[in-house]
Amino acid sequence: MNNTIISVKNLKKSYGSFEAVKDISFEVYEGEIFGLLGPNGAGKSSTLEIIETLREKTSGEIIVDGLNLDNDKEKIKRIIGVQLQTSGFYPGLKLVELIELFAGLYNQPVNANELLKLVNLEDKAKNKFKELSGGQKQRFSIATTLINKPKIIFLDEPTTGLDPQARRNLWDLIKDIRSKGTTVIITTHYMDEAEQLCDRLAILDEGKIIALASPDKLIDDLIASGFERPKQVKAANLEDVFIHLTGKDIREE
Repeated sequence: MNNTIISVKNLKKSYGSFEAVKDISFEVYEGEIFGLLGPNGAGKSSTLEIIETLREKTSGEIIVDGLNLDNDKEKIKRIIGVQLQTSGFYPGLKLVELIELFAGLYNQPVNANELLKLVNLEDKAKNKFKELSGGQKQRFSIATTLINKPKIIFLDEPTTGLDPQARRNLWDLIKDIRSKGTTVIITTHYMDEAEQLCDRLAILDEGKIIALASPDKLIDDLIASGFERPKQVKAANLEDVFIHLTGKDIREE
């Protein structure tokens, strides 16, 4: 039986007369990669920011690892990691200096070199953040979510703007983090990414959950409804061609 690590019940969030999140309920299981998908304005960001303790809810109940959001906000903060946008880092500081800075904010001792090794950046320890490539910056951003050894990490569109090689390497990193027991919540606008990474996902639209299942189940249900693609699907796509021709290994820019 799957253990529930996040429980959201009847969550509502309003901004004045506008209802951004409309009475949604879902669960996230321990050790899974759970996707929250939807078009812009669907309510994804509001939902995640409420769970991350960054925004107040209007009503509803949220339990994170047995802790009630209403009473245990500070305790919840200690067991989650939230990915910062790359613009949130001091560009002139070295990676080890940035990790030490964040470790101090968490009041958490950390071995910077070991943490960088987890995300394949140990050889960049003395480099300044501004000297990193786009993929390296995203990997470092994910590394900072692991400083406090969280049970759950939240990744908001982690591969936006990356080339195919960097995207797939980041997928491998996310899968590796999950394999070590960390639950991952991810948002993305790339459907191939959600299909590759997510064990289950919820699709939101206009503040409501309109589907919740594994990617395979959602695809099978669509096919069973009689859906057919207008174009014949090939066994590979152009991204596969690019990776095959250029190689999948991480390359420095």
